[in-house]
Amino acid sequence: MAFMMDGQLCICTVSTHVTPGNLRAFVQAKLRRLADGTMIEKRLRSTEDVELAFLDRREMEYLYSDKDEHIFMDSKTYDQLTVSSELLGDSIKYFKPNTHVVALTHDGNIVSLELPKVVELAVTETTPVPRGATATNQMKDATLEGGLRVRVPPFIEVGEILRVNTEDGSYGGRAKA
Repeated sequence: MAFMMDGQLCICTVSTHVTPGNLRAFVQAKLRRLADGTMIEKRLRSTEDVELAFLDRREMEYLYSDKDEHIFMDSKTYDQLTVSSELLGDSIKYFKPNTHVVALTHDGNIVSLELPKVVELAVTETTPVPRGATATNQMKDATLEGGLRVRVPPFIEVGEILRVNTEDGSYGGRAKA
């Protein structure tokens, strides 16, 4: 849910309805301010009013990056929108050209992106495995396209395409050909 709080657009990430025995009920909410990405906790009483903000969900396609700006294209209207690196953070490492994502927009500007649960990325660099190291459950570091670093099993080689979980950045197996 998105709403305006103190003149800034916020998204509620967690909310808990609390009813203490001798006090009035309230909602304890964790909010993410979209202007700077900071998390704040706010206690909202039943008498407080908030102004709802409506977010438009659009299917977008990642095209390319240019320094600190990333270009996305609306899949229906073919409009191109620019997103800053501050908004994307480390999630840009999961993108490769032509990746489809769902963008939440407010007044024509992208305010948040919903990544797919799993993405497929190619291995660009990995360390060699010493002989005999396959007997135990050891993992090695691998760098994927986009610069993402993941711990992978020792049999993974450069050029293989892997499935990576976007929620925690973990290795999910080889991609099916």
